[in-house]
Amino acid sequence: MVSQNIHLSKLEKHGFDGWTVRWMRNWLHGHIQREIVNISMSSRTSVTSGVPQRSILGQVLFNIFINDTGSGIESTLRKFADGTKVSGVVDKPEGQDAIQRDLDKLEKWACVNFMRFLHLGLGNPWYQYRLGAEGIGSSPAEKDLGVEVDRKLDISQQCVLAVQKDNCIPGCIKKSVSSWVGEVMLSLYSALVRPHLESCV
Repeated sequence: MVSQNIHLSKLEKHGFDGWTVRWMRNWLHGHIQREIVNISMSSRTSVTSGVPQRSILGQVLFNIFINDTGSGIESTLRKFADGTKVSGVVDKPEGQDAIQRDLDKLEKWACVNFMRFLHLGLGNPWYQYRLGAEGIGSSPAEKDLGVEVDRKLDISQQCVLAVQKDNCIPGCIKKSVSSWVGEVMLSLYSALVRPHLESCV
């Protein structure tokens, strides 16, 4: 969803020289894409947003793009990749208002930059926060760096999910490996399944 034109203007604001900004424009522009589903194929369409995935430069550009999300935020703001967290200790009504002001600032940033925040979190049972027009509800657990943690900091649900996922792996191995030699199957299982199971022990 990263607007390439907004991105280039942010590079200029960060002090990148004209030559570098032109080089980035050439790198970002001119990409095309199409969708293929079974044997159906869409027409080619120009890509006018986003940064190329799986490239170091793409990650750097995304970090530059979101660098100003924290401007004027009073609460604790943490960013990791495409995740942003706002948190704070609320012991007075003023604390609740401060967090809501920060959520309003983030929503304004998202509108200006043509982005969206997908919200989830533990919330506050005594105060209804909102992100834009939507209220932020409470959730029994949330993912943090890919690990699902509940309110009691218990990761047992994460282990259940990992086991369910890993139970599918032997079936995939069985379908895709022609050799049924015991050593081959054991090494594939050890490489693909055991590390996940051991992380939950």
